[in-house]
Amino acid sequence: MYYLSNISSVVRIDPKNFGEKLKESILKQLKDSYEGNIEETLGRVMNILSVNKISEGNIIPGDGGIYYKTDFTAINYKPEIQEIVEGEVKDIAKFGIFVEIGPFEGLIHISQAMDEYVSINKQGVLQGKDSKRVLKVGDKIRARIIAVSFKDPTNPKIGLTMRQPYLGKLEWLEEEREKAKKEEKKEAKKTEKKK
Repeated sequence: MYYLSNISSVVRIDPKNFGEKLKESILKQLKDSYEGNIEETLGRVMNILSVNKISEGNIIPGDGGIYYKTDFTAINYKPEIQEIVEGEVKDIAKFGIFVEIGPFEGLIHISQAMDEYVSINKQGVLQGKDSKRVLKVGDKIRARIIAVSFKDPTNPKIGLTMRQPYLGKLEWLEEEREKAKKEEKKEAKKTEKKK
């Protein structure tokens, strides 16, 4: 889920940057330190929007820099368990489907792809045994996040499922909506005839 977060941090301004405007120098340092990085509490920081407050600087003996406690606003994305996400299939392996969901990549284990037995052919296309539905690289899907691990902050693990109602390839969902509309019209006609 995307968040607009107010964050506090301490920023060190190097002596070579003393001639710059303080707010600009701090914003640059925050962008270098945070943007694109992953932190367990924030997820991936997408953008530093503004520096809101800068406290008086502190000098530490033996260090030529000045340290400023700073409050700033950032946009960040943190995947949440049970969150419904849409993404694009990036790769299909024997064990699962890699999906790009916003700034992260998630994995749909092969057992979580469909409510039926699936197989993967030599071209890397996943196919349902009974429905004959196929999933390939580039397809758009809707899934639910079922597991998130930030054990390795450089490579978080996000587990996804498509084995729940209203999840799956977007094309399949549209087919199901059209089928439901036809059924509703059919039922409405039956009801109308009974009157």
